[in-house]
Amino acid sequence: MIKAPNQNEYRIRSASSSNSGNYRCKGRMKRSQHETTEWSDSVTLTVSDNEPRPVLTVSPSWLSPGASVTLNCEVEHPSAGWSFYWYKAVPDLSEKSSSYELLPDGSGTAQDSYIIHGQTHTAGYVCRAGRGDPEYHTDHSQPKFVWSADVHSAASLTVSPDRVQHFTSDSVSLTCEGNFTEWRVRKFSEDGRLSVCRRMTGSTCDINTSKSDTAVYWCESGSGEFSSAVNITVQNDGNGPILVSPVHPVTEGASVSLSCSLRTQKILSNVFFYHNDKLIQNDPRGELKISAVSESDEGFYKCQYSGRESAQSWMSVKVTVSGADSSSSPVWLIVRLVCGVSLIIILLLLLYRCTTTNSDRCGYEIIRRSENSEN
Repeated sequence: MIKAPNQNEYRIRSASSSNSGNYRCKGRMKRSQHETTEWSDSVTLTVSDNEPRPVLTVSPSWLSPGASVTLNCEVEHPSAGWSFYWYKAVPDLSEKSSSYELLPDGSGTAQDSYIIHGQTHTAGYVCRAGRGDPEYHTDHSQPKFVWSADVHSAASLTVSPDRVQHFTSDSVSLTCEGNFTEWRVRKFSEDGRLSVCRRMTGSTCDINTSKSDTAVYWCESGSGEFSSAVNITVQNDGNGPILVSPVHPVTEGASVSLSCSLRTQKILSNVFFYHNDKLIQNDPRGELKISAVSESDEGFYKCQYSGRESAQSWMSVKVTVSGADSSSSPVWLIVRLVCGVSLIIILLLLLYRCTTTNSDRCGYEIIRRSENSEN
């Protein structure tokens, strides 16, 4: 029993886990110590000795350039009164970590979601929550990343050998490129762990592959730039085949060759190729060649040799501007502008002639010529 004489409020000055429990209250009449109200409904108070940490989710995790990204921040014990803070993760190579910058209008929002419009490149985000007066803040969430395969960012990542799938114990080099002096390669593993390449030589990370190296990789510069991201898959079956496919998106209209390889034999015959689990070719040469890639070629590919299947890998297709409506292309817009200016000049010349000729006749001529020009 907690007593708070003559008070309608009970304040816990420094909460601890011992204060957890169910609470209810009732009042007592001042004129009689024996006359009381009924008990109120009970409320449950949970006090954790560990500082709460919100969980951030991002959707989509892989994006097309210019897409919208939705961030969601979830508190462990959700209830009313939380405000949410949204941050962009900025690489800090000197501290081997990241600093956080508030996103526009990302301070103390009432909604537990935040939408980023027009995202084009790989980026990292965190959130935290706060409530009360004075406001109590949770710890920052673990960073979550939105990955882009777009290679036209200020920084880029190349993989050698240039393929998604690798055998165990393969030597793979990941090289960061761009006008920056400091680099690190980040890795997000299948088990959700975020780590940094520890075998960096200048701008290159060297890996002697194992199953744990199946992950998403990208570069971060000392100036806070992120590169495009790539998937790398390590084949755990030493006797099985791998699919040889490019790590970066293939431009629409370009040609691409996919092949199947064993650790002991690079050139195979009588190979089955699958696109989105559908058999598309049984090639005696062991190669699938697409002479002009289109959007319909995007998807998951895998190969099968001697009854053994490779893992599947996603091949992304980058759509070119020529595939868009030609009326919106820069060249066509310039042509339309020139034609419009020419028409205005002709009309001004005709108006000038009207100062020395019959006005009715000139008006008719202007209208007639304008109509002809539109046709």
